[in-house]
Amino acid sequence: MTPLGHVGELAGTYDLVVIGAGPAGMAAATLAAEGGASTLLVDENAAPGGQIYRGIGATPLQRRELLGEDYWKGEALTKAFAASKAAYFPRASVWQLSPDLELGISSGGRTAVVQARRVVMATGAMERPFPVKGWTLPGVMTAGAAQILLKTSGLAADGKVVLAGSGPLLWLIAAQYLESGKRFEAILDTTPGSNWAGALADLPRFLASPYLAKGLRLMAKVRRKARVLTGVTALEALGSGRLSGVRYTRGGKTREIEADHLFLHQGVVPNINMASASGCELDFDPRQLAWKPKLDEWGRTSVAGISVAGDGAEIAGAEAAAERGRIAGLDALAALGRISAAERDRRAGPVRAVLSRYDRGRAFLDRLYQPAQHFRVAGDDTLACRCEEVTGGQIRDAVKALNITGPNQLKSFLRCGMGPCQGRLCGLTVSETIAEARCVSAETVGYYRLRAPVKPITLAELATLEKSESDVRTVARG
Repeated sequence: MTPLGHVGELAGTYDLVVIGAGPAGMAAATLAAEGGASTLLVDENAAPGGQIYRGIGATPLQRRELLGEDYWKGEALTKAFAASKAAYFPRASVWQLSPDLELGISSGGRTAVVQARRVVMATGAMERPFPVKGWTLPGVMTAGAAQILLKTSGLAADGKVVLAGSGPLLWLIAAQYLESGKRFEAILDTTPGSNWAGALADLPRFLASPYLAKGLRLMAKVRRKARVLTGVTALEALGSGRLSGVRYTRGGKTREIEADHLFLHQGVVPNINMASASGCELDFDPRQLAWKPKLDEWGRTSVAGISVAGDGAEIAGAEAAAERGRIAGLDALAALGRISAAERDRRAGPVRAVLSRYDRGRAFLDRLYQPAQHFRVAGDDTLACRCEEVTGGQIRDAVKALNITGPNQLKSFLRCGMGPCQGRLCGLTVSETIAEARCVSAETVGYYRLRAPVKPITLAELATLEKSESDVRTVARG
């Protein structure tokens, strides 16, 4: 690969621009560059790997068993990408992707616009919001943030730590922390017991998937070393000024635990902001309780030339993300005329076979770990939109008093989704809270209508854009 360090090093046009250097992005860029396409991969982080392989190649944790064997699968992907002919622009943000495939890219306080013939978005996933009372207190963070601290710096939170929530990633993070020598005061499992009834129909396919043995090993390892309390039905972070404890309800009884840190997690959802702002149509997935881009079998969106691969398309894990990246890369090569459609189909066959194996157990996991509705909506005195400090109670009052029907109307009255995060963190919470207040589904309520800039950009950065004489004449007097 050819690393870039400044927007001035960007070419004006590329055959393919890939956004995001996780497993899907690296796989797509590597394959496309090997196929002869001029390829640019843009990523916000300092090194490739995305969230799942974050710190790969640079992590100070040298005991490989600490992060688990699956983490080190990222080495092969990063080495293949490093050996490719793709251009790689780390520490750079894509703040705009227009339907005509024009991208705004910023880095180091300067910005530039490049033109692509094809774009693959591999923007990955984000943790589902977990809006419980006190979740904004210092000392409370997402479990994913705690994992990043461990992977990139080899650091674990000190003091008394409580982990709460549900989902496969929760068990993985717990195992990694325990392997590093850290102990939990308790792991509070909020998985609803009633979910088992809905998940059983998908159990046979899960038994044939690679997730079964992996999951059982992880859970056994965690249960041997930590106190796991299942059936938690209510949760609250306690403290004045910072976290001092956690209150939870289990079996109808409410108890408290002292805690210096609380890690929250209840699954991950596709990061759709870039796709939505680019005009791609979205679908609501009732199984994963989240919106995702509307795609065909090659990962193409409703906007010509734009594809989505990896967990940004549908939550399926790192291995599946890499396979979806290869499929999107093959389709890009065919669309660019580098390979024929017949060759694309032939090479995609083995990739789809591997992908199918990883997809076998997904439905079971999705149904088993669906978070309960009361953990997806904000309570009356709980912040839903953290940027604008809007509570669940204020949203319900607005729905009742102003007949608010969806999140886009709500922006006008409460500014939800208009802060620095542009709705990335509160989108699902706001939609689900409105839906609960209206007694309809989140799908009926809809999602924020997002626009560029997708990431914050200053006027000073915009002013660094190269301007033509025509641009200057448009605004200059005389």
